[in-house]
Amino acid sequence: MARKLSEHLEIRVEPAEKRAFKDAADLAGIPLSVWIRERLRQVAIKDLEAMGHPIAFLQHSSEEIK
Repeated sequence: MARKLSEHLEIRVEPAEKRAFKDAADLAGIPLSVWIRERLRQVAIKDLEAMGHPIAFLQHSSEEIK
């Protein structure tokens, strides 16, 4: 069962950054929001693992599985 995404994240970027992000998402064949989310997750995992911190979105509680 897919998890429902309910939180929003807003960031400000330069127009050229947005164009480049959109181009990359288009080349990957996925929506921009999915592309950004995948990249943020990759970097968060790398940074948090390097510091020995838990990664909240990789920990599954019984509430998340409902």
